[in-house]
Amino acid sequence: MASEEASLRALESLMTEFFHDCTTNERKREIEELLNNFAQQIGAWRFCLYFLSSTRNDYVMMYSLTVFENLINKMWLGVPSQDKMEIRSCLPKLLLAHHKTLPYFIRNKLCKVIVDIGRQDWPMFYHDFFTNILQLIQSPVTTPLGLIMLKTTSEELACPREDLSVARKEELRKLLLDQVQTVLGLLTGILETVWDKHSVTAATPPPSPTSGESGDLLSNLLQSPSSAKLLNQPIPILDVESEYICSLALECLAHLFSWIPLSASITPSLLTTIFHFARFGCDIRARKMASVNGSSQNCVLGQERGRLGVLAMSCINELMSKNCVPMEFEEYLLRMFQQTFYLLQKITKDNNAHTVKSRLEELDESYIEKFTDFLRLFVSVHLRRIESYSQFPVVEFLTLLFKYTFHQPTHEGYFSCLDIWTLFLDYLTSKIKSRLGDKEAVLNRYEDALVLLLTEVLNRIQFRYNQAQLEELDDETLDDDQQTEWQRYLRQSLEVVAKVMELLPTHAFSTLFPVLQDNLEVYLGLQQFIVTSGSGHRLNITAENDCRRLHCSLRDLSSLLQAVGRLAEYFIGDVFAARFSDALTVVERLVKVTLYGSQIKLYNIETAVPSVLKPDLIDVHAQSLAALQAYSHWLAQYCSEAHRQNTQQFVSLISTTMDAVTPLISTKAQVLVCRALSNILLLPWPNLPENEQQWPVRSINHASLISALSRDYRNLKPNAVAPQRKMPLDDTKVIIHQTLSVLEDIVENISGESTKSRQICYQSLQESVQVSLALFPAFIHQSDVTDEMLSFFLTLFRGLRVQMGVPFTEQIIQTFLNMFTREQLAESILHEGSTGCRVVEKFLKILQVVVQEPGQVFKPFLPSIISLCMEQVYPIIAERPSPDVKAELFELLFRTLHHNWRYFFKSTVLASVQRGIAEEQMENEPQFSAIMQAFGQSFLQPDIHLFKQNLFYLETLNTKQKLYHKKIFRTAMLFQFVNVLLQVLVHKSHDLLQEEIGIAIYNMASVDFDGFFAAFLPEFLTSCDGVDANQKNVLGRNFKMDRDLPSFTQNVHRLVNDLRYYRLCNDSLPPGTVKL
Repeated sequence: MASEEASLRALESLMTEFFHDCTTNERKREIEELLNNFAQQIGAWRFCLYFLSSTRNDYVMMYSLTVFENLINKMWLGVPSQDKMEIRSCLPKLLLAHHKTLPYFIRNKLCKVIVDIGRQDWPMFYHDFFTNILQLIQSPVTTPLGLIMLKTTSEELACPREDLSVARKEELRKLLLDQVQTVLGLLTGILETVWDKHSVTAATPPPSPTSGESGDLLSNLLQSPSSAKLLNQPIPILDVESEYICSLALECLAHLFSWIPLSASITPSLLTTIFHFARFGCDIRARKMASVNGSSQNCVLGQERGRLGVLAMSCINELMSKNCVPMEFEEYLLRMFQQTFYLLQKITKDNNAHTVKSRLEELDESYIEKFTDFLRLFVSVHLRRIESYSQFPVVEFLTLLFKYTFHQPTHEGYFSCLDIWTLFLDYLTSKIKSRLGDKEAVLNRYEDALVLLLTEVLNRIQFRYNQAQLEELDDETLDDDQQTEWQRYLRQSLEVVAKVMELLPTHAFSTLFPVLQDNLEVYLGLQQFIVTSGSGHRLNITAENDCRRLHCSLRDLSSLLQAVGRLAEYFIGDVFAARFSDALTVVERLVKVTLYGSQIKLYNIETAVPSVLKPDLIDVHAQSLAALQAYSHWLAQYCSEAHRQNTQQFVSLISTTMDAVTPLISTKAQVLVCRALSNILLLPWPNLPENEQQWPVRSINHASLISALSRDYRNLKPNAVAPQRKMPLDDTKVIIHQTLSVLEDIVENISGESTKSRQICYQSLQESVQVSLALFPAFIHQSDVTDEMLSFFLTLFRGLRVQMGVPFTEQIIQTFLNMFTREQLAESILHEGSTGCRVVEKFLKILQVVVQEPGQVFKPFLPSIISLCMEQVYPIIAERPSPDVKAELFELLFRTLHHNWRYFFKSTVLASVQRGIAEEQMENEPQFSAIMQAFGQSFLQPDIHLFKQNLFYLETLNTKQKLYHKKIFRTAMLFQFVNVLLQVLVHKSHDLLQEEIGIAIYNMASVDFDGFFAAFLPEFLTSCDGVDANQKNVLGRNFKMDRDLPSFTQNVHRLVNDLRYYRLCNDSLPPGTVKL
């Protein structure tokens, strides 16, 4: 005992030293190593048992429990059975003796250690584990301790970590499910007893505005008056211990509900009891009493009562989140909704004493969050199920949801409620699309609610009605989605407006347009207040109140312009004619306001409050342009219609639009202007026959346009006759950048058009393309220039390779292959950073286009391309951890195989018929093997994106070309790939791709199931280290010979899990002992 005492003192001293501020990191590492070595000793647990019963040092107790935890979870198989019995006996006794005096975190850790033993030994060697927990719960003195043990058991046994075999996991879940009815009965009893006990003794309060009223909707929402009466009983005042027990019981229920299936075990009495406790969250009276009485203890009591409400709502939401509802449980579900909506009605009831908003402000924020979660789950998961019940009034529910939404005390709460409305509108839209015959009936049912929602959401985004709240929103800091709080608020609101527009277009338009019109008149009327001053023009509005009103009007106009732009999609397509007049009204107003803004340039005018009004005026003009841009598709449709009818009106609209936009074009818009000019000459004129298209004239004009645009660029070409004066490199780069960006944009735009358009385009570009090829070698060491040139060539290859013709295309490819030597590739990838890598990636993309080309034209390049990939690029990037270039290289290899399969596998129909099976003649075998080896190596690297991409490529080649069935793959590679993929699963290096890897293993194994089961699996298990022969036999036996995909992949994941588990069990103890 003396040595135990001495060890305890030494350990306390070490722990104190470890956590002392003055202890160096090096000394901490020494102490840590010493403690770890001590923990690994056989018999160290005996010391720890003594430490736990003899010390009051928290650090020592926590260390001792960690030693036990390590012993149980990692070494339990090797512990002698006598020692196990002693540990199983001593630790619960220790807990029972000291649970009231131990710090809560030590007590919880000790509970967890005991549960860990149960996880390993119950019921075979620890048969009374669960019985003990039930006894603790039933004994009033130890009820809290029993509930903590129960919750820990639910957490650790129902969803155990990977350190158990699959068979044991399944056994534990079954054992727990057998206990569910008993446990739920006990928990119901505890909650009911506490409630009934305190209800009897509770003093009946005087009638208050918030209690004792059933309300208008209650007869509809609740089936029977008795349940309404039951829910209107005054909420009892609980003592501290009762509240603690109830909170533990509700925490247990919430965790149990997260994994047990919905069944008759969840009784109506349990649900009713949970709802009783959910009322604690919306009981303002109790919270007020706590704050009025003033003492801090009363305030804490008020918070605890609120917490009971939060925990009860957590239980309800766990049940709500289950989509799979058995028929027999649907009635319970309906009862739950009715009881929750009673609470919702209670929260949103408006009367003299309270407005709804002030009541919501007084409730616990967490309770409001849980309640909103409930409403979201109801709408997203269960509305379609419940709407058909005649006794459930959906319209009245929407009325309550409306009040709840628009009285939220926080912006986040309001955002969450808007999400619920969005879900509801999506549900309604899909319901109408699936039942078009009932469209009018469905819309009539919900029309009033939707119009009310639209009006209120529009009011909420306007400063005219909601200035105080909107001024609070941050419009500067960007969130993860690159939008400010104000932008998010506006965007979410406008999404609701747009969804209502989809359902009720006429109502939505007639609600929105007059509001827009009012604000437009203010903006258009500003012209009369502009005066000329010495420095220019000034807005002669100076009174503070007028400036504030103008600020609000301009902000609202900006928002409403965005709203109008968002609705543009509902005026085009099939509804173009039906909604033409509304759309024309909008577009005419937009054209008018943009022209007004561009001509008067209000955004440049001096104002009395420049820091506020100038940004407002800029934003209005920007939003008017953006809204007009949104209607460009409508204008395009109008253009095609105008040829048949009112051309003059259309021409007038377009010319006014051009007047509005032209003053704003800057040098940055050069690319767009050139694209527009090119398109006018290249694209077929609509509604005109081919013989009136004037292609010859347009061809000459297009050549002149491109010639003018590329003159400086073409002059860069070295000329042997008249050598030019050398231009500075930076000036040359500017010319290259400007010209190629314009030319590339023109080609990209025309790439999907008719052959005639592409022919004219290439004729005009021909000289510039030849200049680019001539200049390329001169700039091979300037990676920024090479990058731009290859971008241009890539666009050419994608859009105009037919027009370029075979000889010139071959010349380009050969030039590139000659220039990109191994040295040049190494320089680009290793020494020029991201730009150099981009250059190589673009070169590989060009080759991807080449290898995909059908026919025999480019087939002669295949050996050179494969050689470049495997002998020059791959060796440089193979061992680099950086993902640069790898994705493009493997895509090129995949495209090479996919589009040139016969380069490797020569197959004729006759040969296949004669042999009875498609056993092709193999060619270029070394190259094929090298490519496959590269794919295999990529699965050993940590980059998960590359892994996913390459696995997809192999699976695609198997689906399309039967890769796994080919003799070379089947005999030399198949099981190597399976082995690599299994090892990846065992090492958990790419866990996100578990499912994809499992399917790939199945597809490979299915080629030769007999070989997999008879040869590969035994060989794989034989080669596995860290497991003994008996364990290997068990692993082999447990892998059933199922040949269907679900069973096979389940067996694969079972094998992987159990192999990891056995290795964990077999971690041997290090030799030698260490004394403290």
